[in-house]
Amino acid sequence: MKVITAQAQLVPETTEYLATLKSRNAPALQPQVEGEITKIFVHSGEKVEAGTPILEIDPKKQEATVGTQEAAYKSKLATEEFDRVDLERKKKLYAAGVISKSELDASQTAYDAAKADAEALAAGIREQKEQLRYYTVKAPMAGIVGDIPVHVGDRVATTTVLTTLDRGGDIEAYMYVPAEKARAVRTNMPVEIMDDAGKSRLRTTVFFVSPQVDTASQTLLLKAKVSNADRSYRNDQTVHARLIWSERKLPMIPITAVSRLSGKMFAFVAETQGQQSVARQRVIEVGDVIGNDYVVLNGIQPGDKVITTGVQMLADGMPVIPQS
Repeated sequence: MKVITAQAQLVPETTEYLATLKSRNAPALQPQVEGEITKIFVHSGEKVEAGTPILEIDPKKQEATVGTQEAAYKSKLATEEFDRVDLERKKKLYAAGVISKSELDASQTAYDAAKADAEALAAGIREQKEQLRYYTVKAPMAGIVGDIPVHVGDRVATTTVLTTLDRGGDIEAYMYVPAEKARAVRTNMPVEIMDDAGKSRLRTTVFFVSPQVDTASQTLLLKAKVSNADRSYRNDQTVHARLIWSERKLPMIPITAVSRLSGKMFAFVAETQGQQSVARQRVIEVGDVIGNDYVVLNGIQPGDKVITTGVQMLADGMPVIPQS
């Protein structure tokens, strides 16, 4: 009979939840102006550098506004120059005693007003030209372009999401725990992110626990940081996450070592009696199955020699020859 020595292993008490992965480094790009898209310079999945043009919004209306204001500015400059020449002439006439002080003051006022109008319009032109820059949407940083839901010809507003720009780095797992578990959750709780086969892929900890329960779903939001240096995870991806409530050392034995009879579970251990070993049947209490092993809550102690083969043919007290 094959036997194993029961070893105490760290066994977690866990609950599995669906978690949504959220990137803190994938901001949405939105335009700062409204208008119709005339060009799209990139495609989804393309890696771009900071300052790379992403798309263009039709600038013709804004260019026309700038042109109109520049024409008006030339007119204001002409008026300012006329009033300046008139002021210089009035100063000479006043010095010669030909005109009154009030006429000189009126000319000074007209010049000051014309100069102020020209300066205000120049400031407006600078602002409109600065606004013209926003009609070409550029990447604010280096990254990978996400989905582009808009098309050439679409009209966009300042609330329209044009695309996202993912610069990589760590992401966050959002888990929603039932409100009745609120007392048990805490920061630094271990979390395991599982793969498709149900095996732990990486281990992290909770760094954020929401101070309030969502009234609609009656759940509490927990967040855990997930390393993503190899970009194996994607923004908004759903994964299985195992929240670990506690961990304690318990023996684990193979499923093949356990038999069931009348609703109870049994295992055989090899005990030495004199010069021989005999099989002793024990009632056991088991917990979760981890891999191909049962977690034993009661009935088996670390160091017990557990028989793992031929248990269906054993009887309590039967002599056995243990084989490791």
